[in-house]
Amino acid sequence: MSDPERDDRSPRERMLAGDLYNADDPELNAASLRAARLQKRYAALWPDDPEGAAAVLRELLGGVGEGAFLKPPLYVDYGSNLRVGARTFANYGLVALDVVSITIGDDVQIGPNVQLLTPTHPLDPELRRAKWEAGEPIVIEDNVWLGGGAIVLPGVTIGRDAVVGAGAVVTRDVPPGAVVVGNPARVVRRLGEGGPTAV
Repeated sequence: MSDPERDDRSPRERMLAGDLYNADDPELNAASLRAARLQKRYAALWPDDPEGAAAVLRELLGGVGEGAFLKPPLYVDYGSNLRVGARTFANYGLVALDVVSITIGDDVQIGPNVQLLTPTHPLDPELRRAKWEAGEPIVIEDNVWLGGGAIVLPGVTIGRDAVVGAGAVVTRDVPPGAVVVGNPARVVRRLGEGGPTAV
């Protein structure tokens, strides 16, 4: 990470690069408030006006694939750094804190109350006290299933066709086709091997 005291970039530029930045910035505050308003509007429209809600979702997010369906409430920091692939489904209460990019592939299934957390904070207590933070991108590849309540931590990539068990805390990359459970999440089997069909 760069030295925050010797960096001429704007807080937004630092944030998007994954470097230390201070979120108490007028541009970032405005973007966060915009996202909060759009999230609220999306939730209000969703039950009675699905087409209007879909238009708001496209305005909120950085990309929404055809046939993607995200049940509100949806919680994002900015929305503009979140891309959701075609035919992806997210149940109620997805938290996608997108201070840097979150990329969700096609045909992903996301259970209720899943958290995708890109923000990080310094271990140095003085930097934390000064409100510096950073972020690391998250990638969810195609056809992943994230069980309800799963938490994906900063910098993690979950490989294609993988399954994350309900309540798992994913602290490191998950190989394609793996089934992971627990805290911290660990591989318990590979798809195609014998064993249970649900987690």
